Amino acid sequence: MENKPNIVWIMADDMGYGDVAAFNPESRVPTPNMDRLAAQGMRFTDAHSSSAVCTPSRYSVLTGRYCWRTRLKHGVNGGFSLPLIDPARLTTAALLQRRGYTTAAIGKWHVGLEFQTQTGARANPDNWEDEGLWDYTKPIIGGPNAVGFDYFFGIAGSLDMPPYCFIENNRTVGIPNVPKAPYYPQQRKGFMTPDWKDAEVDRRFAEKAVGFIEGHTDAPFFLYLTPAAPHRPCVPPDFAKGRSQAGPRGDMVWLVDWVLGQVLEALDRTGVAHNTLVFLTSDNGPRLADVDGNTYGHRAAGLLRGCKADIWEGGHRVPLLARWPAETPAGVTCDAPVGLFDLMATCAEIADHALPENAAEDSVSLLPLLRGQSPDGPTGRHEAMVHHSLDGMFALRRARWKTVFGLGSGGFSQPRRETPGEDGATGQLYDMCEDWRETTNRWLDLPDVVGQAERLLAHYRETGRSR
Repeated sequence: MENKPNIVWIMADDMGYGDVAAFNPESRVPTPNMDRLAAQGMRFTDAHSSSAVCTPSRYSVLTGRYCWRTRLKHGVNGGFSLPLIDPARLTTAALLQRRGYTTAAIGKWHVGLEFQTQTGARANPDNWEDEGLWDYTKPIIGGPNAVGFDYFFGIAGSLDMPPYCFIENNRTVGIPNVPKAPYYPQQRKGFMTPDWKDAEVDRRFAEKAVGFIEGHTDAPFFLYLTPAAPHRPCVPPDFAKGRSQAGPRGDMVWLVDWVLGQVLEALDRTGVAHNTLVFLTSDNGPRLADVDGNTYGHRAAGLLRGCKADIWEGGHRVPLLARWPAETPAGVTCDAPVGLFDLMATCAEIADHALPENAAEDSVSLLPLLRGQSPDGPTGRHEAMVHHSLDGMFALRRARWKTVFGLGSGGFSQPRRETPGEDGATGQLYDMCEDWRETTNRWLDLPDVVGQAERLLAHYRETGRSR
């Protein structure tokens, strides 16, 4: 493709389908920049993260591969967890780098990087409260620079995970040597740099993102921008306080919208907006406390069932907006099921880079959809998509049917796990066209559909690919 576009991927942390006004008119959070993106581009109503929690979701965005194919079969990384991406694996960033793109990761990383120790021995990543263990004067191993990013500025994990410090490329910005008081009882203890302020983190990310755009207008760039908001601790900066009618967390959703606005203004100001593909999404659904509407009357997952970590739709159906004035029609809606893990194959087609057999094994290109073409089949451009919960429960979405291989949420919502009852159902089957709220289990009614899903999931697991 001549005149390759710039590509900007903005992915919030725990922002739900119902947080964004373009997807939920009842949202109590103003999102004018997301509304602008929807009006000027494409709104995907059936978009999914590969997992209902952040580390595996982010892994799949960066690699086009389901994370359950790695050593991480359930749960998430911590701030000191070792790198999850094999440096020999082709990533979205490395692919674009090969095609002449300048690449930057700015924001929350959370797929592992290795801090060195005082003794030089590899440490147990769970020893994050041991201040004397880590040597922050040494370079960090295996971070974003090792997997295709020319520049990195961000944090190791979530905003409630130590170490509480910025990282620029492979060095911490300052030394985290001050004990950090938790904002809430469950927040992880740890050490921070002396000048650390949670409320300033996303403002700094926005500044770095704008600076990157302004400095790279003469050649195509890829910006992977991942704000820490609205994940806990919900500590909005002063200029964001009271911007929503949904309390501090709602203000943090507004902050994500503000970050998007800073990026859109920079693209306009530098004259590159017309040929820049901007995505806005979230890594998974919102946390349990924000989905029932009892908090400020705001339903962060809209009317979807479940929350972050769950196999139900509230865990992994996420808002996804895309704007590309040079190619994408404005103000349109795409109802085809798509995955965030489709970013890599999309970038490969845009950059005219053939995908090898051992890369992006679960990713298909969204470029035809972005150009307004009809999807290839009833499950978008996928034969089927696999969903995964916090504790490792699988589901397979094929055409109108979502087959869940287990009972319960597999995550945070109750019941988390159920044993089969007298009726004999061992899983869940929902008609996503007629019953997208997942109220009626059809498992016993349609054994052929269940059997087909079981065989297809087994095939995907055995062959190591679904593409």
